[in-house]
Amino acid sequence: MKQLPRTPIAHLPTPIEELPCLTEALGGPHLLVKRDDQTGLAFGGNKTRKLEYLLAAAQEQGVQTLITAGAIQSNHCRQTVAAAARAGLDCILVLAGEPPKVPEANTFLDVLLGAELVWTNRAEMKIKLVSVFQEAKAAGRKPYLIPYGGSNATGAAAYAYAIGELVEQGVDVDWIVFASSSGGTQAGMVAGAALYDFQGDVLGISVDEPAEPLKERVADLAERTAELLGETLEFSAKEIMVNADYLGKGYAVMGAPEIEAIQMFARLEGLLVDPVYTGRAAAGLIDLIRNGFFTQDETVLFWHTGGSPALFADTYRGDLVKE
Repeated sequence: MKQLPRTPIAHLPTPIEELPCLTEALGGPHLLVKRDDQTGLAFGGNKTRKLEYLLAAAQEQGVQTLITAGAIQSNHCRQTVAAAARAGLDCILVLAGEPPKVPEANTFLDVLLGAELVWTNRAEMKIKLVSVFQEAKAAGRKPYLIPYGGSNATGAAAYAYAIGELVEQGVDVDWIVFASSSGGTQAGMVAGAALYDFQGDVLGISVDEPAEPLKERVADLAERTAELLGETLEFSAKEIMVNADYLGKGYAVMGAPEIEAIQMFARLEGLLVDPVYTGRAAAGLIDLIRNGFFTQDETVLFWHTGGSPALFADTYRGDLVKE
């Protein structure tokens, strides 16, 4: 398998830890967590793995400016501007939402890390991203465009390699459960599972869209990721495991299931999950256990993809400390 150019910025391998109190409280399968919230770049998260390869690709082109897009509390954007700072590059972030009077949580970190912020709405984000890129190019800023979520074949390859890391750690698991959104992390895991002969199941909990379009996107990107790594693999949407039963009231809207999951992980394991991604995936995991989806003798690995700064946004903070 081909090894892509990499700029090492992540703290790897990330540890795998037991979740004994949560396992006991749920009376369910053996629970573990893989701590990609500890990848080390500005509060860490799964995008740091992707940015190692995306940044290397950018540096090979001699760029000066990284440009990407995301929601107002985007973990991807926060990690992208941190990677740019590490590499001595400028960074422009196209954020969907209303500019806050005082930046908070991830947006505060974006500003602290030196990002130039461009505001738009969610419907026009892709168009705005392209126009910002063209403007930077015309201004001679040598820009490099990183897609939403870092979810192209180069970014996804990081999670193919991450499955190899998991296999090397020698921990046998029956299931990997994690938050799936733009599809890059899941596509990489799906490709990696085939490339490294991982025998467990890879289950993405969708945080923002129905299962079928996400499955299609993941299958396509998994094929392109394998091709980039020098392998020919075929995946169909039917093979991709996505659960979209936990979308609640929509993207970034925290409801009772997320509140319960965040509090359970915090109070039983001292582990912080976020209101948008890992909290929703954790809520899905908890519900699946309660409904007998996993058998008692199985081992389930919750792959923690980060996001803790969003806990400090006023939007969520009050509801999380109510009793």
